[in-house]
Amino acid sequence: SLPINFEIAATAEMQQIALKLMPNAVCIVPEKREELTTEGGLEVAGRIEFLKEYIKPLKKAGILVSLFIDPDNIQVQAAHKVEADIIELHTGAYAAKFLENNATDELQKIKHAVLKAYEYGLICHAGHGLNYENVVDIVKLEYISELNIGHFLIGEAIFTGLSSAITTMLKIMNKNR
Repeated sequence: SLPINFEIAATAEMQQIALKLMPNAVCIVPEKREELTTEGGLEVAGRIEFLKEYIKPLKKAGILVSLFIDPDNIQVQAAHKVEADIIELHTGAYAAKFLENNATDELQKIKHAVLKAYEYGLICHAGHGLNYENVVDIVKLEYISELNIGHFLIGEAIFTGLSSAITTMLKIMNKNR
């Protein structure tokens, strides 16, 4: 069977749901009821003690814990301090700057955050706003073990079919590694 992964907000209710359903992993994301999408990473550095205590029962139950954070070394260090297993770097700012042909600085931030995560022994994922064009430079970065690009692929699948969308993405990624 496939592992089940949940995105959750750092609330007592979501923690209890995760502990009841026992997914393989949870990714803690910034979430408010009025949000339609996540526009940035979780603030970890300013909530170290809270998140450390929040994560403990999840890890004790054998659930891997990921934090969706901005590509910022302070946030990566904080993720290490709260004993997360995984970080997912928010690539939305990079994707936006890519549209303006001005993504070099954002790509460097991601690269530095990936290396910092590696130094701390954190598994590193990345995602948000990635597509056929902007994934090319991201896939070249060493130590990213997973890219989350499902939203784009499902949108593309409306026009080309899911198999075609996935095959095209894999070809692009494999060509540029």
